[in-house]
Amino acid sequence: MIYGYCRISTKRQNIDRQVRNILSVYPKAKIVKETFTGTKFQGRKELDKILKKAKTGDTIVFDSVSRMSRTASEGFELYQTLYNKGINLVFLKEHYIDTDTYKQAVSNQLEMTGTDVDVILKGINEYLMILARKQIEIAFEQAEKEVQDLHQRTKEGIETARKNGKQIGQKKGATLTVKKAIYSKQIILKHNKTFGGSLSDAETQQMAQISRNSLYLYKRELKEEIENSSIHDVIDRYNRFVEIIEKKQTKQ
Repeated sequence: MIYGYCRISTKRQNIDRQVRNILSVYPKAKIVKETFTGTKFQGRKELDKILKKAKTGDTIVFDSVSRMSRTASEGFELYQTLYNKGINLVFLKEHYIDTDTYKQAVSNQLEMTGTDVDVILKGINEYLMILARKQIEIAFEQAEKEVQDLHQRTKEGIETARKNGKQIGQKKGATLTVKKAIYSKQIILKHNKTFGGSLSDAETQQMAQISRNSLYLYKRELKEEIENSSIHDVIDRYNRFVEIIEKKQTKQ
């Protein structure tokens, strides 16, 4: 059985991209969708169901390592547990830590010779396994750090805007400039024809409820961001911005 696990953190995010990415490589995968708010592993009921059902030889596909876990310690622990059970893990954006890659590292160990050289070969084999495990740990650590950095960048951006005299504290009946820009850019990325959507500028403007000048400004800023990274990275970035905003609103 091949499972495709897709997770979004807020209702404003679009899970279709993850589904599309998985099905393009594994068209027969059983897609399991989950909406989960937060970074802790506990509470991901649909993933828990997969983990209980999965048997030796089954495969679980993730769009990226962050969909499995953004906490490095829990992610690596789960990876090891599933690997030891013979369950295959595939990460479309990080194939270098797929369980098949790890298995290959294990199978490529140097054979013993029955001579004194075996002492050296044993050391080399152990070192190669340490490197393979370290790669997996680093991938989960990077996913966790990305969340932490995003929180910090958002905090710094709000502080900079406040120092520049922009309204950050929400007055009654007013809309935060920063929040409005983030929500609008998310809509533009998802629906505007310029970025692969189906809506014209006028239709996008109406959906986002922004002025024409704001639309053109946001499109220009998004193009610059995409040039410096990729459209997928920018989409993920704004999805996470929205996730942070909605978490704060929930706590208030």
